[in-house]
Amino acid sequence: MIKIAPAELKTISQYIQQITGIFLDQSKSYLFETRLSSVVEAQGCRSYQELCLKAQREANKKIEKEIIDAITTNETLFFRDKGPFELLQHKILPEVIDARSGRSPLKPSIKIWSAASSTGQELYSIAIVIKELIRDASAYNFTLLGTDISESAIVQASYGKYNRFEIERGLDKRFLQKYFTLFGDSWKIKDEIRAMATFKKLNLMQPFTNLGKFDIIFCRNVAIYFTLDDRKKLFNKLGESLADDGFLVIGSTESLTGICPQFIPKRHLRSIFYQKK
Repeated sequence: MIKIAPAELKTISQYIQQITGIFLDQSKSYLFETRLSSVVEAQGCRSYQELCLKAQREANKKIEKEIIDAITTNETLFFRDKGPFELLQHKILPEVIDARSGRSPLKPSIKIWSAASSTGQELYSIAIVIKELIRDASAYNFTLLGTDISESAIVQASYGKYNRFEIERGLDKRFLQKYFTLFGDSWKIKDEIRAMATFKKLNLMQPFTNLGKFDIIFCRNVAIYFTLDDRKKLFNKLGESLADDGFLVIGSTESLTGICPQFIPKRHLRSIFYQKK
């Protein structure tokens, strides 16, 4: 493994923050080494600083994509933390459906965004909750969007295939039998669930107003890696993308108190969610 020189740390830390929003201070040299050493070697670079310079000069951004895939954790599982999905089933979805129904003769439209969807488990879990709650989901115009900065994560999410380890982390066996098909030594999400979801690559540090307004936004466990200033910027932008009566769900260890005063925290069961004032 190529070791990182102390003089390189600041440059690399700034570059990673610039392209991902992730802030790793100079005490995290071991993370740079464990996650990026293979990219350094594959690119024939003699140092991490040389890798960053090479990535910045490359027109097609191929190396930058490799760095992003290596540095992002993509830690996820089906029905992660359970609480937010109970909240979705028993509080958020019923209220949104009730609010959107009867507004026009057309099918009610409900837009849901998983803003850091990784390899898709969160958005597919949301889709399963919808199918379990609503007997005929086709009576509503659901738009489910998953975005992530990692291109390789988006590719896997779009395909919807998971190995046994990924499946066994959080997924109830009855959901496995009902919504997945055995595919070799892996499991593939059934077409009825896959068709509900769309995945796109998106850097949350960049503008995303073109996505429109959402009724429900899940943005869990990504801003914990950002600086306070970048967290404020992110949640301010998410507020602009949230319907006036929409719901924002963040990580169980996160809080918007003192960061974004336009959001009001509310509690249901064991979970906290946010709405705009």
